[in-house]
Amino acid sequence: MRRRDFLQNALVGGAAGTLLAGCGGPEGEQGPAVHTGRKVRWRMASSFPRSLDTIYGAAEVMAERVSAMTDGNFEIRVYSAGELVPGLEVMDAVQQGTVQIGQTASYYYIGKNPALAFDSCVPFGFVARQQAAWLLEGGGLDLVHEMFSDFDILTFPAGNTGVQMGGWFKPEVNSLEDLKGLKMRIPGMGGKVMEALGVATQTIAGGEIFPALERGAIDATEWVGPYDDEKLGFHKVAKNYYYPGWWEPGPSLSFYVHRGAWDSLPSGYQAIIRAACHEASVVMQTRYDEKNPPALQRILASGVQTRRFPDDLMLAAREASLQMLEDAAAKDPGYRKVYEAWKKFRSDSFAWFGVAELAYAQFSFSRE
Repeated sequence: MRRRDFLQNALVGGAAGTLLAGCGGPEGEQGPAVHTGRKVRWRMASSFPRSLDTIYGAAEVMAERVSAMTDGNFEIRVYSAGELVPGLEVMDAVQQGTVQIGQTASYYYIGKNPALAFDSCVPFGFVARQQAAWLLEGGGLDLVHEMFSDFDILTFPAGNTGVQMGGWFKPEVNSLEDLKGLKMRIPGMGGKVMEALGVATQTIAGGEIFPALERGAIDATEWVGPYDDEKLGFHKVAKNYYYPGWWEPGPSLSFYVHRGAWDSLPSGYQAIIRAACHEASVVMQTRYDEKNPPALQRILASGVQTRRFPDDLMLAAREASLQMLEDAAAKDPGYRKVYEAWKKFRSDSFAWFGVAELAYAQFSFSRE
């Protein structure tokens, strides 16, 4: 192990130990805090509305843990989408130093660099566990950091929603042909694939989707899954709830930190941010896994029908997705570097998950 890696891991391990100590005592009792005598006040801009307490709530978890582990010396104030900057301009705000830290999804910014999508997800890519494994153990995060260095940003995984639903459609979609002419809110590479299949796509921030769907500016939208979708009220204006969200099988969110702000921190505070980001990441996934099942039951009770995307649509989407990845890699050496590493990891991981994981899921999930 290289000395730089050893020191980095030692810092993370030390902060994680503090984190565990803080979580393990009696209620209301905190573990030892880091005392540097340094007061730090940061602002965090989120891409998400405050009402989405699972996604947005992960930013609050992160900020709360940083404060707790520094005895209040390092405070991060979280702002929801639109309070400081629009939800889809968080990356710009961090890059420019308007805020020190942001919470967002990297596929919102593929116009800056198409390969940024791999920091979140691409269609027919990794599920949540695979995405985490690629980023944290498979070298993916090193490649992501290399890309973001062009923007003076350091990134940390901020959580995952798990496999998303395919979204809300006013009309039924019984074949690939039924997509032609539909207007749909869908960002990232998934949006580009839908465009190739005949859909007119838009990227709209979370808090603006419901009125667009209600007034007919769009015919369909995707967001995350039952818990968030219920909060946003989509079931009130669309009754066809499609699955699976093949474009987001395991999308990870990210915390963006301005490089200058990061470099100004004491090493102990840097280690605490790493540990707090990791806790927030775990919290987001586990909360979704707990909250989505009862939310789906409530949605179904309101008269919504869940529908599986037809096979011809799935096959066409997969073919278009893989072709887009190959075409982008052929044109751009930087993209190809990331894609080839991702593709190799995907092949190996799919082969493994296709054995034990798939067999168990196919047998057990359908029998409940």
